[in-house]
Amino acid sequence: MQKIKKEFVEFFILLRSVPPVSLTLFVLAVTAMNLLANKSINLPVDWLALDCGIIVSWAAFLTMDVLTKHFGPKAACELSIFAMVINLAVCLIFFIISVIPGMWSTVTEGNETVINDALNSTFGGTWYVVLGSAAAFIASAFINNFLNFAIGKLFKRKPDGIGAYICRTYISTAIGQFADNLIFALIVSLTFFGWTVVQCVTCALTGMVAELLCELIFAPLGYYVCNNWKKQNIGQHYFEFKETLI
Repeated sequence: MQKIKKEFVEFFILLRSVPPVSLTLFVLAVTAMNLLANKSINLPVDWLALDCGIIVSWAAFLTMDVLTKHFGPKAACELSIFAMVINLAVCLIFFIISVIPGMWSTVTEGNETVINDALNSTFGGTWYVVLGSAAAFIASAFINNFLNFAIGKLFKRKPDGIGAYICRTYISTAIGQFADNLIFALIVSLTFFGWTVVQCVTCALTGMVAELLCELIFAPLGYYVCNNWKKQNIGQHYFEFKETLI
C-alpha cells in the first residue's frame, strides 16, 4: 500500500514537472489523432488504405521521444496512459453531447437533419474505434518509449549528442508508429471496415513513412527542447524524489 502511495506521489510530481505547453500538446495530439482516425482517406489504389489520424499522430510520438529522453521511459509511459485517460474522458463527453436532443448550428438549409445526424455520429464515435485506438496507442507507446531508451543506452561516448538523439528517435518512432497503425488496423479496420490483411500492413507501412517524414522535419526541435530542459533543470524535484525511492 505504501509503495502504491509513493507511485501516485511520484506521478503527481511528474505532472507538475513537465512544462505545461509540452504536456498540453501531447494530450491534444493523442485526443485529435484518435478522433481523426474515424475518417478514412480515399486513395486511387485498393491495396492501400489510410486514415486521417496520421496527420497529427507524429506530434504525439515526437513528444514521447522528448519525454523519454529527459524523464525516462517509465515517466513517458505513465504520461501516455494519462493522455489516453483524458482522451477517453473527452470521447465520453462527446458521446453524451451526441445523444442530447438538439441541433448543431449549420449554414446549409434543407439538409439540417442529415448534417445534424452526421455530426452526432462523428462526435459520438463508435466503441470499437475508441477502444481500438486506445489499445493501439498504449501498446505502441510502451514499444516506442522503452525502445528509445534502450537505443540511447548503446551510445556510451556521447549519449546526449545529436547522433544519439537521431538514432533513438527515428528508429523507435518508425517501429512504434508501425505498431500503432498495424494494431489499430487489425483490431478495427480488418474487422469492422472490411480491410484486407494486405491493406492493414500497407496502411501501417505507409503511415509509418508519412509520420516518420514529419518526425524528420521536427526532430531538431525535439533535440533543442531536450537540451533546453536539461540546461534549465526541468523536473529537478521529480529526479530528487526518485532518488529517495532507491
